Amino acid sequence: MLTLLNILGSLGVFLYGMKILSEGIQKVAGQRMRHVMATMTKNRLSGVGTGFGITCLLQSSSATTVIVVSFVNAGLLTLFESIGVVMGANLGTTVTAWIIAAVGKFSLSKVAIPIIGLGLPLFFIGKNRIKNFGEAAIGFGLLFFGLGLLKEAVPDVKGMLASDDVDIVAQAEQFLGMIKGLSGHGYASYLIFLVLGVLLTLVVQSSSAAMAITVTLAINGWIGFEESAFVVLGENIGTTVTAWLAALGANHHAKRAARAHFMFNILGVLWMLAAFPLFAQLVEWLSLHLPESLRTEKHTSDIGFKLAVFHTSFNFVNICLLIGFVPLIARVVTRWVKEPPSEPERYRLKYFTQNLVHTGELNLPEAEKATVELARLTQQMFDGFVEVFNNPHEDLSERVLELRAMEDEADEMTEEITEYLVRCSAAEIGQQNATEVSQMIRIVAELETITDVIYRLVKFAQRRYRKERTFSAEAVEGVREFAELVGRFIALYNEQMFQTVSIGALRDAEALEDRIDARRKQLNRQSMERMGQPEPDLKTEILNMEINNHLEKIGNFALNVMQALHQLAGAEEHPERIAAEVDKMTGAKQPPSDRA
Repeated sequence: MLTLLNILGSLGVFLYGMKILSEGIQKVAGQRMRHVMATMTKNRLSGVGTGFGITCLLQSSSATTVIVVSFVNAGLLTLFESIGVVMGANLGTTVTAWIIAAVGKFSLSKVAIPIIGLGLPLFFIGKNRIKNFGEAAIGFGLLFFGLGLLKEAVPDVKGMLASDDVDIVAQAEQFLGMIKGLSGHGYASYLIFLVLGVLLTLVVQSSSAAMAITVTLAINGWIGFEESAFVVLGENIGTTVTAWLAALGANHHAKRAARAHFMFNILGVLWMLAAFPLFAQLVEWLSLHLPESLRTEKHTSDIGFKLAVFHTSFNFVNICLLIGFVPLIARVVTRWVKEPPSEPERYRLKYFTQNLVHTGELNLPEAEKATVELARLTQQMFDGFVEVFNNPHEDLSERVLELRAMEDEADEMTEEITEYLVRCSAAEIGQQNATEVSQMIRIVAELETITDVIYRLVKFAQRRYRKERTFSAEAVEGVREFAELVGRFIALYNEQMFQTVSIGALRDAEALEDRIDARRKQLNRQSMERMGQPEPDLKTEILNMEINNHLEKIGNFALNVMQALHQLAGAEEHPERIAAEVDKMTGAKQPPSDRA
């Protein structure tokens, strides 16, 4: 019982180290990783390289594939591009086997403790990126330390069989007898150990952890090469379940990406079942001819080294065999997961994560895309208001209902995006992305308020039709010119959404907002003058002033959006100073939202 607890505790240290390492690296390089994922996957080979590199950094193929599903769901990756990344992730996860196989070359615990010692002061004393580097170093050290503990916690079979304790010898013989009973049945035995690998991965929710257990058991003599090789193949299948589960509730594109991952791994296992005897000979030959420096000389056997060679060569050969069939795989999964005829055009924002590793840093692009959609919705609604206003003698009730549906959709999107961003921030994201999340929440709130104001403008235009209010030619022309000015501001923040907004661009936005303020005052003065004329139509003029005031409010909220976008542009280099910079620049002005 104590031995089992020691093994579980060692595995816990390894898993926790992997979690800290992955999340620390995301905080250090999350934005760059997002950029690489979105831009460096345009062909199959670059996609494989991207998947391999990100998985080596995160030490979790499950986390990488969940990110892939998220990007496909958001439309940031195509199905074709995602398959290459998934292939690379499978190759990247083989690094774990090589780390474990190296246990015999040196004491991992002796290396781990100094790495933790290096990271600790950086974590407690450093700020922002330096602190994140410290966190990643601590995670790396804990991962190594956990592997060392795991190796020590799993008893060596030869040592147990040579023990003077009869009970210990009996336990070893009983376990070895059970393994021997499962072995020696040809392909039936292969399938049994394959299923065990799948189950092991499902239990620990990490193919890297499952690999650590498998290689450690093999190194200590509990299972042979053939048995452990098929456990490893089962782990390749088991890791696809995470992406499959993540795709539940996502759109059909994300489901296809998850199925492609599953299909790629299944095809690899199928050809390996047929070619295993020959492939085992190839692994044996490679093990003999690879440099001696890679060998685990202090182990009682080379099985850990052979497993690392097997895992890497299998995934490499599988990529070489199937990379030419990516279009075919894409067509198969497209037929497998058909596009629902009733699926709405707008995808539903869904937070993706992996149970062990939080991927909040890398989930932000989906929130950005949804925010861009919300900004475009404000443009569409404003165009709808202009259409209703310019046709005062037509019954546009159906168009008004469409605009009402858009406003309801904006409310739903705001709720979704805000909840999503809160979940991202709950994953202890880095300072830079924390700034981005806070500004995105502000942008979303301002955009939602703009849709509310636009819909009130639509209702004013509809009241003008129902009550047969006749605006003067001067008032009509004034509102049209004012709406054109406000429309330019809406188009401006749509163009600048998540682009670099410089100080100069922000000053131009402020100047535009000042023009909108001045225009509202001018038009309202004209309306007041018309009220002073003989027999004025007071209700019509009040309605005109309401329209002017609400158009001016949109300018206020649009400026808030531009300010938040400017803060996002400076967040990477100066996250702690950018807010003070904007406050200083705009200190002479009252906050637009307050004036509204």
